[in-house]
Amino acid sequence: MLEIIEFLKERQETISTMESATGGYIASAITNISGSSLVFKYGAVTYSNEYKIKMGVSEDILNTYSVYSMECAKDMSLKISLYANADYGIGITGKINDYDPNNLVGDNTEVFISIYSKKEDKYYSKKMKVKNQSREKNKELIKENVIDLFKKNIML
Repeated sequence: MLEIIEFLKERQETISTMESATGGYIASAITNISGSSLVFKYGAVTYSNEYKIKMGVSEDILNTYSVYSMECAKDMSLKISLYANADYGIGITGKINDYDPNNLVGDNTEVFISIYSKKEDKYYSKKMKVKNQSREKNKELIKENVIDLFKKNIML
């Protein structure tokens, strides 16, 4: 995460997050880096559909594709970028080996990650599977996938 923060500082760019499955783990990893306040604008934890919608996620997307979809992750990344006026928005949704009685659709091991670049008006996205391990270890795995996605697509 340090490399990403330094990259953003050098370019005088900013980042924000809207997280569901990871519950703020990515925002926490960013803010664990000294000086991250220069680049981190806002972090939202939107566990419920209600708060995804309040943050601007399209109810039509949730109804058509479900909260557990790449379409939802992309809209989360776009809407948090717009809400915080950040150069990059990260959206994460999915299930970490969990059953959700409020959203019955979706594989219990799939997580959807999207990074939106405002300058490019482009999404960088990845669908991944979590492993049968603790939630904390799975959140760490998701964080590593976010870092990898950012480095391979934005830090060229």
